[in-house]
Amino acid sequence: MNAIEVKNLKKSFGDLQAVQDASFNAEAGEVLSLLGPNGAGKSTLFKVVAGVLAPTSGTVTVSGSRPTSHVCIGYVPQRSHVDWN
Repeated sequence: MNAIEVKNLKKSFGDLQAVQDASFNAEAGEVLSLLGPNGAGKSTLFKVVAGVLAPTSGTVTVSGSRPTSHVCIGYVPQRSHVDWN
């Protein structure tokens, strides 16, 4: 079983398509890197994998579970101001 599995992931905000057709697998202990320019959807992808945002379509599983049912991923935002609500 893959530690993280992303299949055909899409995330849209209205007409803006932030992530389109992302697919990858990561095994336990594997190190991955995601590179791209500002606004390319990197943070949005990580937020969907962490369960902070719901995907528009596609699937994400972490250790075989959907992101809303696991507690094994921590997410630390880049901004110094955090909206605790």
